[in-house]
Amino acid sequence: MLNKSIKFLIENKLVAVLLLVLFIGWGTVNAPFNWDTGFLPSNPVAVDAIPDIGENQQIVFTKWDGRSPQDIEDQITYPLTTSLLGIPGVKTIRSSSMFGFSSIYIIFEEDIEFYWSRSRILEKLNSLPSGLLPDGVNPALGPDATGLGQIFWYTLEGRDEKGNVTGGWDLHELRSIQDYYVKYALSSASGVSEVASIGGYVQEYQVDVNPELMRQYNIGLHHIVKAVKESNKDIGAQTLEINQAEYLVRGLGYVKSISDIENAVVTSEDYTAIKIKDIGKVSLGPATRRGLLDKEGAEVVGAVVVARYGANPMEVINNVKEKINELSAGLPSKVLSDGRTSQVTIVPFYDRTELIQETLGTLNEALTLEILITILVIIIMVFNLRASVLISGLLPVAVLMVFIAMKLFNVDANIVALSGIAIAIGTMVDVGVILSENIIRHLDEDNGTQSINTVVYNATAEVSGAIVTAVMTTIISFIPVFTMIGAEGKLFRPLAFTKTFALTASIIVALFLIPPFAAFLFRKKSIKTHFKYALNGVLIVLGIIAIIYGYWLGLILIAFGIIALLSTQNKITEKQSNLINIIICTTAIVFLLAEYWRPLGVDKSIFWNLIFVSVICFGLLGVFSLFIKYYTRILRWCLDNKLLFLSVPTAIVIAGFFIMKNTGKEFMPSLNEGSFLLMPTSMPHSGVEENKRVLQQLDMAVASIPEIETVVGKAGRTESALDPAPLSMYENIIQYKPEYMLNENGVRQRYKVNDDGEYVLKNGMSLRAEQREAWQSLKAKEQLIPDDDGEFYRNWRPEIQSPDDIWNEIVKVTKLPGVTSAPKLQPIETRLVMLQTGMRAPMGIKVKGQDLKQIEAFGVQLEDILKQAEGVKDEAVFADRIVGKPYLLIDIDREKIARYGVTIEEVQNVLKVAVGGMVLTQTVEGRERYGVRVRYPRELRANPTDLKQIYVPVEKGSPVPLSELATIKYEQGPQVIKSEDTFLVGYVLFDKMDGFAEVNVVENAQTLIQEKIDNGELVVPKGINYQFTGTYENQLRAEKTLSVVVPLALAIIFLILYFQFRSVGTSLMVFTGIAVAFAGGFIMIWLYGQGWFLNFNVFGENLRDLFQMHPINLSVAVWVGFIALFGIATDDGVVMATYLTQTFDRNTPENKKEIRASVVEAGEKRIRPCLITTATTILALLPVLTSTGRGSDIMIPMAIPSFGGMLIALITLFVVPVLYSWKAEVKLKRTV
Repeated sequence: MLNKSIKFLIENKLVAVLLLVLFIGWGTVNAPFNWDTGFLPSNPVAVDAIPDIGENQQIVFTKWDGRSPQDIEDQITYPLTTSLLGIPGVKTIRSSSMFGFSSIYIIFEEDIEFYWSRSRILEKLNSLPSGLLPDGVNPALGPDATGLGQIFWYTLEGRDEKGNVTGGWDLHELRSIQDYYVKYALSSASGVSEVASIGGYVQEYQVDVNPELMRQYNIGLHHIVKAVKESNKDIGAQTLEINQAEYLVRGLGYVKSISDIENAVVTSEDYTAIKIKDIGKVSLGPATRRGLLDKEGAEVVGAVVVARYGANPMEVINNVKEKINELSAGLPSKVLSDGRTSQVTIVPFYDRTELIQETLGTLNEALTLEILITILVIIIMVFNLRASVLISGLLPVAVLMVFIAMKLFNVDANIVALSGIAIAIGTMVDVGVILSENIIRHLDEDNGTQSINTVVYNATAEVSGAIVTAVMTTIISFIPVFTMIGAEGKLFRPLAFTKTFALTASIIVALFLIPPFAAFLFRKKSIKTHFKYALNGVLIVLGIIAIIYGYWLGLILIAFGIIALLSTQNKITEKQSNLINIIICTTAIVFLLAEYWRPLGVDKSIFWNLIFVSVICFGLLGVFSLFIKYYTRILRWCLDNKLLFLSVPTAIVIAGFFIMKNTGKEFMPSLNEGSFLLMPTSMPHSGVEENKRVLQQLDMAVASIPEIETVVGKAGRTESALDPAPLSMYENIIQYKPEYMLNENGVRQRYKVNDDGEYVLKNGMSLRAEQREAWQSLKAKEQLIPDDDGEFYRNWRPEIQSPDDIWNEIVKVTKLPGVTSAPKLQPIETRLVMLQTGMRAPMGIKVKGQDLKQIEAFGVQLEDILKQAEGVKDEAVFADRIVGKPYLLIDIDREKIARYGVTIEEVQNVLKVAVGGMVLTQTVEGRERYGVRVRYPRELRANPTDLKQIYVPVEKGSPVPLSELATIKYEQGPQVIKSEDTFLVGYVLFDKMDGFAEVNVVENAQTLIQEKIDNGELVVPKGINYQFTGTYENQLRAEKTLSVVVPLALAIIFLILYFQFRSVGTSLMVFTGIAVAFAGGFIMIWLYGQGWFLNFNVFGENLRDLFQMHPINLSVAVWVGFIALFGIATDDGVVMATYLTQTFDRNTPENKKEIRASVVEAGEKRIRPCLITTATTILALLPVLTSTGRGSDIMIPMAIPSFGGMLIALITLFVVPVLYSWKAEVKLKRTV
């Protein structure tokens, strides 16, 4: 069936052309890179920076205003948690009880569908038994989103037409605009789950009543409550029909102004009405707030846009931006006293679009460079321009086919998923190289008796089985990735899909598209002479035109035209023409690589980059050419000295095994997001104003760093169930400038320079390099002149070489008294960590128990011990201070209130209204809604002494002061009560030092704590238990899964090899390639961690810095790289063993000399395609290994095993022939 399909397409080339056009067009439509598709529609694959690896989580949020965490825990959180535990599929329930609300996080098993779980929760909430929760408390299901959905943050600011900040707006004005205009407009954007406001002041009507006047008129608070409620009502009185027309009857009574409340009647005496204004003061004021937003030291109003679960983040952000463009013109404006017009403007300060685009840009660049290097390798190694065109055309088409499959199978595009294509490039090329090389060989051997179609078909059919087997082993090798569960499964399953799609696409293109196009390109018919002249003339004309758009493109076209013209006139031979064309192509590709790869860095000139690219590419290709040249000589020596030779791969395997045992472990390398999230905390007892002061200090300190673009800090929570932060917890979102100035599309921009290397400015002046750091980016961007032939503009100071240096600057300036330090975190990374563990740090200890004070005390003991553990960053260790919030407890004396005939509830209602204030009703003012709150004036409730003078109405007689009915005392209590599956829990957070692996650090900490317990220095109280938690758990789980599934995959690969060769011995020989490559990967990892390796400069650049060399930990990303290596490590062995078998079947050697001669013959024929496949795999990974863009920190660890493994695996090109010869010689001895 396979060969019939191949034959059909070779004979019907039009079908192949139509298939090619279909794949290119469809793939372009689905491409995730925001390409200009022209007349084609655009339907890109959903894109994000990284996959959502958080838990399958739902939130039940319950408000109970004014209640303490202990009340919330006892009366809401605990009973709700016990009820929700019985929902099918629940894995665990985390909860937090805070001042005024309860948040319950229900973690479901991964196979539970997101919206199914929501419906089960709603069913449970609707069927709660009566009396389970207090009256008036209604638990609600949180938004259909997770914390990772926080994709867009913005502030509302007054700005002029030039975008300059003008001010002129009060915070309550901006908050009203946000809450009643902007919020609803943005919520209507497709894919938005919610828009949560924060900052500023929520306006409310405040009725401050005078207790003395109330006492004088014998009025209780309940009278005022009744009066305010009854003064704010509209009614409908059906209809009246007048003159055959129907009129709707409305009774107007909504409060519209302060005077409406002031004139509300409380009671009347002797026909005289006593109004609200007679016993109190009505004003507009700010409601109590539990969240602040600050921008570089100035308090602001803002919000966060949360994307719905499963929505395409990029699409949602674009929808939000469209809405912003629509509503911006309608936002209010005012004329300021200085004559300027201040327009309310939506100003983003966190936009995930930038990270997504930069990440995709890195991958796009890496894929493009990989394809260019692969084409270069093929042109030089195959040394046939037509074959090179065939193979080179395979890659882009196969990549476009991957995009089609991703869209059909709903696989999102992200840094990890698209890395599957990057690491599959080598294997994708292999199939084309093997096939094209075989077609060329058959054409060379053909004496003209067969048609071109027959020759191409025979050549394809001969290797189709080997190609399918080689690719199937690679696909099978990725079975372990498909079996991963939890966070690692969500992270890497998309990569397994894309790699499988890429390899499947390469088979389709290689076996069904390359043969018909090969039959066309290698046909023996010649074009008529006048057509040749016309074609060559067109090439030259096009080249002259192309010079206008890009001189190098024009020169190439002109060169091709001239060479073809000379060949047509027989001025040069066809062989010379082919050689010159190859030189032109390689020169052009090397120039393109130097221009766009810039391995030495953008600050180095194109000349030095061109030299470096030429040296590294031609140098390695020269080594491979020498390898081919001396292969047979080395192979003969190996055949004569088998034991001595085989000791080398054996030693490599043993070394690799020992390196593996001593390599540090972690879950995942951190993705550089281009922003930081600083999350320190202040003391639990700090109030709103103190937290505001500290937050502003932090923001101003960070903003003073020249590399910082913006910093916006949040204290407390947004108006969202997704954000349960206490007021003492800060989140400072810090955006730092890119290393080099970017244009509007996020691409590095060149700027005009003069002959002295100084930047030319629009005002005619010039800027020297040493003056740059004194300039702000915005000022520079306004004055610099874009020029494609100019130089890049660096935003960072010379001493700042990496984002880590910027973080160190942040740590230095944010050391404030009373504020804890914070681990190095980033926005997405933090949301993922918090989703997975419930903590705000990647590592920590859960301390569970029944008593909060015991939990805190034991946590503090663990904090002191952790600071002594090897690899633990001392300043990042922090135990939750649970019991630190000061409480004022008003203890009501039951006997005393009984004397006055007053109940507990009546006293508490007075307290609730007088001190806390009670929102009694809500005004309706157009689209806006404002609460009406009644309470005592601030000066009468500012301290405990004032509280004693609160009057409580009694059944008979004058109101009684609270001091007669209750005592007031101080006590420390919890700021927040956390629990897990109903057990109280506290966290001890810590982080690792640079250069240490997280699993090793956790193991060190576990060992140290156990030692302290064993020698009696640490005593675990009864009822207390502790457990290490964090992202390292994902690594342990993945390692456990891989320890079972990887051997299974290797066994399947072995079976595939067996079915190919029908020989256990031959299959084992090929299988040795996996062992050697596996060891080679670990040797490369070890070399990356050695300071001496490649520690020298080339053209002023240190090679260790160039190749991003630093200690590599054994993470899931590295294991995925090894799994990819397993598949390609057998490819050369399969091809070599196939030809060895065919050669032995043909030659039937009868003695040792003939056996070795046959081995050398087979090796000599197959060494070129085998080495080309290895060379493409190794060289194609160079752009990935030198990449510094967003996402490279995840791509590089995945690429290292393949690079090192295939480099060392070159030795298997001798191992398989030597073992095959050994087997044949042993068999020969037995038969003699």
